[in-house]
Amino acid sequence: MDTSQLLKGVLDLAVLAVLERADGYGYEVVRALRGAGLTEVGDASVYGTLRRLYGAGLLTSYVVPSEEGPHRKYYAINEPGRERLRETTDRWRAFATTMNGLVGA
Repeated sequence: MDTSQLLKGVLDLAVLAVLERADGYGYEVVRALRGAGLTEVGDASVYGTLRRLYGAGLLTSYVVPSEEGPHRKYYAINEPGRERLRETTDRWRAFATTMNGLVGA
């Protein structure tokens, strides 16, 4: 099965879940997702998702100066983002329960 297609459908949920734990800049979010086991996630996909979620009003951002290179743009989940995370988590759990029943888990 092509996991990249599955990942497209849940990347918003995964990114929001990472940012629920702690604010982060783009590559930090990528590392957290890969560290959680989503090893096939692409940098560009995560950066695009962050921009889209920010544009939808689900994240805020702020810049932190860096002594080791360019400033870093951090993203933080806000209350609308938390609400979307709750809604999407509920849908994910219902979907996973259905799929587990179908595949005999």
